[in-house]
Amino acid sequence: MFTKILIANRGEIAIRIIRACKEMGISTVAVYSQADKESLHVALADQAVCIGGARAEESYLDARRIAGAALATGAQAIHPGYGFLAENAGFAALCRQYGLVFIGPPAETISKMGDKEAARQLMQANGVPVTPGTDVLQGAREALEQAEALGYPVLLKASAGGGGKGIRRVDGPQEMERAYQTASQEAEKAFGDGRMYLEKYLAPVKHIEVQLLADQAGRTVCLGERECSIQKNNQKLVEESPSPAVSPELRQRLMATAAKAAKAAGYVNAGTVEFLLDKDGGFYFMEMNTRLQVEHPVSELVTGVDIVKWQIRIAAGVPLDFTQEDIQVRGAAIECRINALGAGKVDFFHTPGGPWVRFDTFLYQGYDIPPYYDSMLGKMIVFSSTREEAIRKMQSALCELVVGGTRNNIESQIDIVRDPRFKAGDYYTDFMQRLEG
Repeated sequence: MFTKILIANRGEIAIRIIRACKEMGISTVAVYSQADKESLHVALADQAVCIGGARAEESYLDARRIAGAALATGAQAIHPGYGFLAENAGFAALCRQYGLVFIGPPAETISKMGDKEAARQLMQANGVPVTPGTDVLQGAREALEQAEALGYPVLLKASAGGGGKGIRRVDGPQEMERAYQTASQEAEKAFGDGRMYLEKYLAPVKHIEVQLLADQAGRTVCLGERECSIQKNNQKLVEESPSPAVSPELRQRLMATAAKAAKAAGYVNAGTVEFLLDKDGGFYFMEMNTRLQVEHPVSELVTGVDIVKWQIRIAAGVPLDFTQEDIQVRGAAIECRINALGAGKVDFFHTPGGPWVRFDTFLYQGYDIPPYYDSMLGKMIVFSSTREEAIRKMQSALCELVVGGTRNNIESQIDIVRDPRFKAGDYYTDFMQRLEG
């Protein structure tokens, strides 16, 4: 087992990993930008190293500086968290080159599954159902031709995409050229790759994902599914497990398909297979996230499995000590992402308490929120024996949560969990358009 791990991230996920390491008796090294000097993850780690300027390109995206910090402090492994370099195959390869363990899948797997079009082809070749779509397009003209064949509406998607970037819905041919240019430019800026492909836009659908763990001995275990259909601008807002739309029989089918996808990719460590689920119970592979997901806590709560600790153990060569038959999904867990709507200083901060209520965050009273990074301030997470009680618990927790000094989306989250469609579980990926429309 490792004795020291460097966390190549910031904010709540860096703190989550630090806490897991402390419980495992592993020393931690935090890295931080000049803007994050007063950040909580810096104070909680055993060591901290400044790696550059405020902009992510000068710090959290500088692979060589991060690897250098690991070598200088004697860390044996690097945990990338999510975002930044978490799905960067070059960074994983650099870690290996320097004799550092990357806590995640091998660089080759990240590269294979990070190319969305190549991943689609791999899934099709292995009998995993995929959304009707195209290969990589040569330009807007080919996109027009292919869209006519698929039928509008369609989704333009970045081949190297992730996190909701490089995606545009196109409802007719008159929108295609502009949508193609803006989506391609966004993808080029975000991922250094502006290649695009098309998928048929399916509606109404739910966004369902399956969390899995795969060890180096070839065992793959799925930890149930998460419902992630409530999104705005392709960014998830609320996640829950189990999905109110998934029966035990459908869950088994989803998990078997996710395991097949992971094995086809030669997957190792924690990963998530994402599907679209239609009203008739048909589901289609979207993509595989080769990292820890923001919403991983809801899967942990309903299965009792600590995903972060198992990421570390798997990277150290420890085999899973449980099988698929050991996994039972019990109770209901809900997570609401609390996002800033602008920078500011936290002048008042209060978090709710009570059994199975927690707010995963990096905030504290007096903290200046830097404007350079992701807008998420924290995750309100609740668990209960039934979904109905979990919803009531979430309503109460959100009403008690106060983040003063900066505009945020707490009130919007209260509106979501109070909505009759959410309570009934009868909602789809267009929920926010209907709520705000």
